[in-house]
Amino acid sequence: MALKGNLRDFTFSQLLNLINLAAKTGTLVIEGQSDIAHIGFREGKLSYAQVGAEDSSLAAILQRFNKISPSQYRILAERAKMMSDKELGLLLINAGYLSQQDILDSLTQYIIDVVRVLFTWVEGFFRFEPDEQAPNGKIPVRIDLENLIIEGTRQLREWEMLQEEIPSLDMALKFTERPGANIQKMNLNVEEWRVVSYVNPKNTMRQISQATHMNDLEIRRVVYSLLQAGLVEIVRPGGAPLLSSRMFPTENPDEQKSLVNKLIDRIRNI
Repeated sequence: MALKGNLRDFTFSQLLNLINLAAKTGTLVIEGQSDIAHIGFREGKLSYAQVGAEDSSLAAILQRFNKISPSQYRILAERAKMMSDKELGLLLINAGYLSQQDILDSLTQYIIDVVRVLFTWVEGFFRFEPDEQAPNGKIPVRIDLENLIIEGTRQLREWEMLQEEIPSLDMALKFTERPGANIQKMNLNVEEWRVVSYVNPKNTMRQISQATHMNDLEIRRVVYSLLQAGLVEIVRPGGAPLLSSRMFPTENPDEQKSLVNKLIDRIRNI
């Protein structure tokens, strides 16, 4: 299957649909504006995905989905230097720490999350490497593409709309002075509260996305909801120093949740 070209001419959704219909095995390589993505397929099923140099080891994925604690991750990451993901997975299953389903569910969700981001890539070059398999030692999964393609097509339309509403993340936010824009009366979710905590004309949306570990689509979604609620408005940045790349002083999800709840209580008392 000699397939290569430009995402401007052939969208990611169309690529997945073609691979699905042809039941192809191989790796799709996409060179985007800032990263390179590798997406593996086996007989038309999604089996592997990675973007850039992100840590896609089994230990990192298990921590991401709270299957292991940060301290357990550090121990496993050190031990796994001499082991493949398959070997580590068998070790965890045989030791009774996790079930096979725990591991497969985490891997599946991670791969789906990676692919969802790729639907927003509209610039870049792609090529399909027939019969090329996932890296040695990786645990293969088999994910149907039909639902992902449908969801991705909707997501692309959402992305195009959000780009029209919020064309640049290098602009800043400030709270509105309109009557009724009372933060104490707003029913916001955790992600919205996290962004609200950084709203300041000195902080660009790009800086906020880095501080809250949100990708371009996620930050635009949250900002759009805050704009629609009349809580914030977009302004030119005031030129303050860059935000810290970490929002929390801890990587423990439970401690992060506790800090977010404290932040929410503090904001509500303003």
